[in-house]
Amino acid sequence: MSTFSQKASSSASSQSTSEKRFSIEHLLSPEFSTNSDDGSDVIQGLTQPDKSLPSRYLYDDKGSQLFEQICELPEYYPTRTEAEILRQYADEVAQLTGACELVELGSGSSTKTRLLLDAYQRQGYPLHYSPIDVSAGILEDSARQLLADYPSLQIQGIVGTYEQALPTLAPAPLPTRMVSFLGSTLGNFNQRQCDAFFSLITTSLEAGDYFLLGIDLQKQKEVLEAAYNDSQGVTAAFNLNLLNHLNWRFGGNFDPVLWEHWTFYNQSQAQIETYLKCKRWHSVQLEGLDLTVEFERGEAIQTEISRKFDLQQMQSYLEAQGLPPARIWTDSKQWFGLLLCQVQPASSQL
Repeated sequence: MSTFSQKASSSASSQSTSEKRFSIEHLLSPEFSTNSDDGSDVIQGLTQPDKSLPSRYLYDDKGSQLFEQICELPEYYPTRTEAEILRQYADEVAQLTGACELVELGSGSSTKTRLLLDAYQRQGYPLHYSPIDVSAGILEDSARQLLADYPSLQIQGIVGTYEQALPTLAPAPLPTRMVSFLGSTLGNFNQRQCDAFFSLITTSLEAGDYFLLGIDLQKQKEVLEAAYNDSQGVTAAFNLNLLNHLNWRFGGNFDPVLWEHWTFYNQSQAQIETYLKCKRWHSVQLEGLDLTVEFERGEAIQTEISRKFDLQQMQSYLEAQGLPPARIWTDSKQWFGLLLCQVQPASSQL
């Protein structure tokens, strides 16, 4: 066999092995339009006096790529601070949970998950990973890179929302399962959404399973506002891309040039609030939704909130949800918290 043929054979064999270790389930169509996801939330949000749009529309493939860039910005402390905590305590997480399947919500590039995979690998545990994301492109790209870097890793990816994906999880292939929700994405939920989310988590896990939560903690206003309004304008591009996403998905004619990124910290609510503000009067059509909306100069659409948490209050809240923290870790500045919770048997919640 020639050298070329040997290389080709080796490459094909490697790809074949990789394919056997990777499967992906699509719960969203490429157009994102399912019976339960028909744009009615856009209609509802844009026809109210105080206009808003669900933050999930920030995350098409382009939005997901821009968010990965945000995570590398000097002003955006949450990613590197949470990673610092994981680097220090991932081995302790692995020791506490034992061998378990890792399920990640909003997996993105799975960068921080590598710290967990490394820890489980050092313990000699088998590696099973189930990333869940609405962006099929970034999920598949990151999964294939992980397969190349971890030869024994098994991946079952799911393209879908949390509500769609969690109830479809197959029985855990290892003794336990750990769902991770990192990056303080929980902060994007208002209290009602937060309650519904934890109800979904507890019904999707078995007693003894784990839930790993990363939360951004309350701190100085100046630090917070800089993190969501970076000097390079990447966060602004991320926010404005939502309009392009709506145009593509629903046949719209939003002109991003007529809008600007606006964000600030609401001290009384302990949350960053992010908006798109209209620069001048104009009319927008979303043909796929049979919707026309007129926007006044200075009118704003809320696109995201990012709540900042009190660690003690969050601990009490999780205990009330039947997810008492087994361990809590923070960074040296106490800017960010990582909580490892364990699902309690129903009888112990009475």
